[in-house]
Amino acid sequence: MPGRVVLGARDRRLLAEADAVIGVDEVGRGALAGPVVVCAARFAAIPVDDGVRDSKTLTAKQRESTLARVLRQSAGWAICEIGPEVIDRINILEATRLAMRVAALSLTGPSSIVVTDHVVPGDLGCRVLSPTSADRDYFCVAAASIIAKVHRDRIMAAMGRRDPRWGWQHNKGYGTTAHRAALDRWGPTPSHRRSFSWTPVRS
Repeated sequence: MPGRVVLGARDRRLLAEADAVIGVDEVGRGALAGPVVVCAARFAAIPVDDGVRDSKTLTAKQRESTLARVLRQSAGWAICEIGPEVIDRINILEATRLAMRVAALSLTGPSSIVVTDHVVPGDLGCRVLSPTSADRDYFCVAAASIIAKVHRDRIMAAMGRRDPRWGWQHNKGYGTTAHRAALDRWGPTPSHRRSFSWTPVRS
């Protein structure tokens, strides 16, 4: 597409100071059901690939077609899922930070630089940047967002196939009108987050 921004310039500047950049992003923080999923993706070099950008700007088909390429381009990746029980116990922000630390620490070294999308994960033993809109501006974070999104969507689709009443294969656990109507009819499941005060599933 003419005029499309090709990510990678910021990542390459960081690689002049580090042996690798590790992008970290989450999916599912605002959902009513299902896990929050974090991916960390490590890159020792940044390819030129205009198909890699924030997963929210891609269709499901584009994310699936880009996934294999992203995995080949990376020097390693890790995923951490945290389910509703832990989210309800420690809150969604702390659950996200925990997942970020678990995923990133499996890939970091003292000479790495970690880039997260806005959320500050805590000490990772290396330099950490947490700019707003990092999934829009950094290749490594956009790549992590694609991996995390495809992974979580597959989880929610499988949950929907097992029990189609809540439509998870379509709404991915988010609070759509149809999902809320199903909650009114069927009530919550163990996969729903009961601590979210703005949802109809609060205990």
